[in-house]
Amino acid sequence: MLFRPYRPYYLGKKQLPFTPGLIPKNQERLAKRIADTIMGSLLTPEELQNLARRLLKTERVQGAILWLLQLGLDQVQADKEQKTAKILGGILRDLLGQSMPRLLKVLARREDFLETQLNQIFDQVLLEFQLTEDQASKLSDWLLQVVLPPDVVRQALIDFLTDRNIQIIDEGFREKASGTYWVVANLFGLRNSLTRLRTFCLDEREASNTRIAELILSLAVKQRLREWLQNLSLQNLPVSTVRQLRKTMRDSVRLYVQNRGAEVLQGLSKSIDWENIATIVLSRLRNSAVVNASLETVSQELALVLERYLERDLESIVAQAIPILDIDQVIIDRVKATSAADLEGAIQGIVRSELQAIVNLGGILGFVIGSFQSISFLLR
Repeated sequence: MLFRPYRPYYLGKKQLPFTPGLIPKNQERLAKRIADTIMGSLLTPEELQNLARRLLKTERVQGAILWLLQLGLDQVQADKEQKTAKILGGILRDLLGQSMPRLLKVLARREDFLETQLNQIFDQVLLEFQLTEDQASKLSDWLLQVVLPPDVVRQALIDFLTDRNIQIIDEGFREKASGTYWVVANLFGLRNSLTRLRTFCLDEREASNTRIAELILSLAVKQRLREWLQNLSLQNLPVSTVRQLRKTMRDSVRLYVQNRGAEVLQGLSKSIDWENIATIVLSRLRNSAVVNASLETVSQELALVLERYLERDLESIVAQAIPILDIDQVIIDRVKATSAADLEGAIQGIVRSELQAIVNLGGILGFVIGSFQSISFLLR
């Protein structure tokens, strides 16, 4: 009568009593009582917190995070449509083309913008920079062949030796010369010589270029220029001059970044193929031994962070999770969805396995009491 019949029987339109059995008839109420019992006595918030602590031990959390990181890395490796590369490329494009220019424009207004970094570059790079012998030789060759070839020197002489400049040089030589030079300056002067030099440079172009080249070679201008470049260093300047140069460089960089830094970064961002860069970065990450070796360290650090967070807020998290999980309703729905036959089998199984001792004890007590009663009747 507890379980059977499983369904109600009718005589006409009237339901027969004791159909269905007691438990199938009150299965919904039984489900509610089971849920209330479990949630009120077994799965209390304190027990759920203890369960969460056991589940979220550092070792388990670290293993789960490591699995997720490895899964994410495998997903990146298996990404044939390059979705990850497109996303990363968009992030890099926005970072360099939009966010960085605005940030630089704001930071460049500060007086101490990149002060430490620029000072370090100046002190460790520019201040100690000095050309090697080979570099000085190549630079001197470039200066003499490209910047100051004979034809350029000739044209510079022509432009310099104007009538006014010749007159100024001649008059100055006459006024300031003394002794033997005074006699030469006042008798011969420099006007005629300088005028003839200019005329020669104008009329005899090839010849003057040849003469200038010979003079450069005979005067060893290349060797002197190479030695001068090799000995050129900011360390030879006075300390005050070096400090002023450092401040000037810092101010120039800050002013340039403030005025044109955003424009330069935006132009640079437009000229870069960010998807290709992202593909290269991801390919490097996939094959990087450092990344693979650091996954365990990263997962451990994240697990420790999560552990500290749970120690502080586990109670409130569980309190918020209980209504979301709706465990009591899950129990009710599960019991209600169980058929009467399955419910009977489950209860009978529990009774047979766990309560058989009570049945045996009842039989023994009945036999003993019956024996005493029989003996009592015989004695009477």
